[in-house]
Amino acid sequence: MKSRMEQLLSPGLYIVATPIGNLGDITLRAVEVLRGVAAVACEDTRVTGKLLNHLGIKQRLIRYDDHAAEADRDRLLALAAEQPIALVSDAGTPLISDPGYRLIRGAREAGIAVTSLPGPSAAIVALTLAGLPSDRFLFAGFLPAKDKARRDVLAELAPVPATLVFYETAPRLDDALRALGDVLPGREVAVARELTKKFEECRTGSPEALAAHYAAHPPKGEIVLLVGPPVAAPADPADADALLRAELESAKPSQAAAKVARLTGLDRKALYARALALK
Repeated sequence: MKSRMEQLLSPGLYIVATPIGNLGDITLRAVEVLRGVAAVACEDTRVTGKLLNHLGIKQRLIRYDDHAAEADRDRLLALAAEQPIALVSDAGTPLISDPGYRLIRGAREAGIAVTSLPGPSAAIVALTLAGLPSDRFLFAGFLPAKDKARRDVLAELAPVPATLVFYETAPRLDDALRALGDVLPGREVAVARELTKKFEECRTGSPEALAAHYAAHPPKGEIVLLVGPPVAAPADPADADALLRAELESAKPSQAAAKVARLTGLDRKALYARALALK
């Protein structure tokens, strides 16, 4: 016999969050919706199939990922206009660094109902564990794989007065930490990995200290990288001078000024003029 929710599901798209590691984190509402829809759109039918098997649910699976063509999207929207269709990602909340944005936009433009069920998200779990300021945060997805692009993104986000949240892979963690140490010096960093799983870990410290730790203990699993907001500017100009002097020992005035500006939030041009005077 179907539950009341299964009987009442209306046509439309249902965004369903799935566990990021611990299968016990699936919500009761998510289970009922997955049972009650006509089909489940997912990134990888093998991954979603395992979850549904665990839940004792047999469902039609439709592959929908970053490589889906416009025709695939149109077919899915046509189904959702007539029947309830669930959208899931391999893990966590769909659309958070996962495909789905264009599908939801298309549904809204077509007048198709969209319902989102709250649930697990690695970014939010990591933010609650890290002990970094959480009143303001900016989620920026995955950092670029190439070093220059990675550093450009970090430099662009340097002035943002909020904790920065990134997704990262274990093989690229060392490169990311080294870039953080160079581009955002003085920031507190947290590495959260294997979230909700048996070997869950959240380690905080400087980029340099974390890089040293993970060089000795190579990480595995999926990673959330968090960076504390900019530190307050020095109350005494002499503090800025001390930072400039330290940087001028190994850097040009322009480089020293740029680095101290990122560290303190002070005006780069004013720091450059001061660096020239100190030099």
